[in-house]
Amino acid sequence: MNSSLTAMDQAHLKRALELAEDGRGRVSPNPLVGAVVVRDGEVIGEGFHAELGGLHAERAALEDCRGRGEDPAGATMYVTLEPCAHQGRQPPCVEAILEAGIARVVIASEDPSEKASGRGPGILRDGGVEVAFASGAEATAARRLNQPFRKHARTGLPLVVLKMAMSLDGQTSTAPGDSPWISGPESRELVHRWRAESDAIAVGIGTALADDPLLTARIDGARQPLRVVFDSQARLPLESQLLKTLDQAPVLVVTAPDAPSDRIAALRDAGAEPIVATDIESALRELGRREVTNLFLEGGRTLASAFLSSGQIDESRTFVAPMLLGRQSDPAPRAGGDDREDSPGRESPRSEAGPARLPALESSTDRIGDDVLITARFKEW
Repeated sequence: MNSSLTAMDQAHLKRALELAEDGRGRVSPNPLVGAVVVRDGEVIGEGFHAELGGLHAERAALEDCRGRGEDPAGATMYVTLEPCAHQGRQPPCVEAILEAGIARVVIASEDPSEKASGRGPGILRDGGVEVAFASGAEATAARRLNQPFRKHARTGLPLVVLKMAMSLDGQTSTAPGDSPWISGPESRELVHRWRAESDAIAVGIGTALADDPLLTARIDGARQPLRVVFDSQARLPLESQLLKTLDQAPVLVVTAPDAPSDRIAALRDAGAEPIVATDIESALRELGRREVTNLFLEGGRTLASAFLSSGQIDESRTFVAPMLLGRQSDPAPRAGGDDREDSPGRESPRSEAGPARLPALESSTDRIGDDVLITARFKEW
């Protein structure tokens, strides 16, 4: 813990972190940020980044001060990410802080992006503002709040989250004619929320052919993610639900360099956007250029193995359902878990052999209905 921060400082930072969460699913590729303005121990303004293109948290908190009839001059501002000093969709926050006469700014985490990274705190200090950075639990929480933003800022690649579901005996698909679901309704509802919080969802062509999925977030008012199909030979049917619902969300098809040109042209004419990638990393780099900061990997097993071999899985979320299916285990884990068996054929661009094992930095378990959710974090950004 930073010895210069008091218990009150930590409490206000925790409140700023709570506020930041309210922007989840609505601000990407921007980070989640919350801010609290305090004078004489009393909160006089709060704000968070609520929507892409809208007020940043610092300006929202200052507006809240004015709305309450409070003058923020001489107050302390607590913010989860260092204030920006560059012109983007909004003007620099440091200008608003200086103009408001804020005396002290307490920051939970640094901004690793090249256009920020220390500039804001430096300008504030030059302007006579006391600046303090947190450490310990609040700093860790602030960094974890924005793992997709941080990875994208540092590497240009999206954060990759792999979702799986399996039975107690390790099965990841049910027998033909049975219900296709392994996980329970509460788990499936949670998956739709995760979709709504993601910039993009990815499946392999085997899953697309077997299930003809929509890959949308079934939540009223949810932002729909980009739908990505890893389809080396451009086999996605033109009559698929993905292509019939382009009014709901765009579809991007990742093909190999040797994919048939007539199939690529047909997909393009149908409204999909084909891109050529030689491997998983090049596909992710293209997604990163499109400001995709987080990718939710849902299916199927070949695609999951390709991402694992490429070392491109940052986090996994695995539902374990209380059932025994009593069949021979699948040859390899499948990302979708609740999807049917993948069709034969190449599913994704070539990937070089990579790590056979990916040990977790940390893991946690939660009860979701009758299921157990195991979350594992493999990388920290």
